[in-house]
Amino acid sequence: MDANLATQGYCLSAPERRALSLGLRFSTGACLALSATALAAGSATAFAGLSVIGFAAGFGSRHPFDYVWNGAVRHLVGAPELPTSPARRRHAFKVATAMMLVIAGLFAIGAQTAAVIVGVSLLAACTAVTVANFCVPSVALSLIERVRASPRASSVPPARPS
Repeated sequence: MDANLATQGYCLSAPERRALSLGLRFSTGACLALSATALAAGSATAFAGLSVIGFAAGFGSRHPFDYVWNGAVRHLVGAPELPTSPARRRHAFKVATAMMLVIAGLFAIGAQTAAVIVGVSLLAACTAVTVANFCVPSVALSLIERVRASPRASSVPPARPS
């Protein structure tokens, strides 16, 4: 799980990771519950509303539910304040926002089966990040960054030894 948090862009010591283990799951867990409810209801409106939360999480320094954690919940459980969201985590929220908008659109046009397929994919990704801190978009972004940073192969083939 430590490597999964690093992939999301967090630079935390082992004691910090332990202290933040519940807090780092709070926003995704809340979104998971709300998304599951919206999917079960087949609600385009609920997914449109959730996409606003996702948009704020993707373009702000914190997920909106991080403010709930920092302002109230952490005091109840004696946990530290959450750090700001790293770039990869924010980008993952942008991906989730796009998925929520697609789901809302599919439900709105009556394409329930397609909406449920995309919705189950969203729930699976959200479950992975909530349970194991494994963030599929962050992993994909990490791989893209590694490919871009790797030395490019020369277009000229190497000379053969004589």
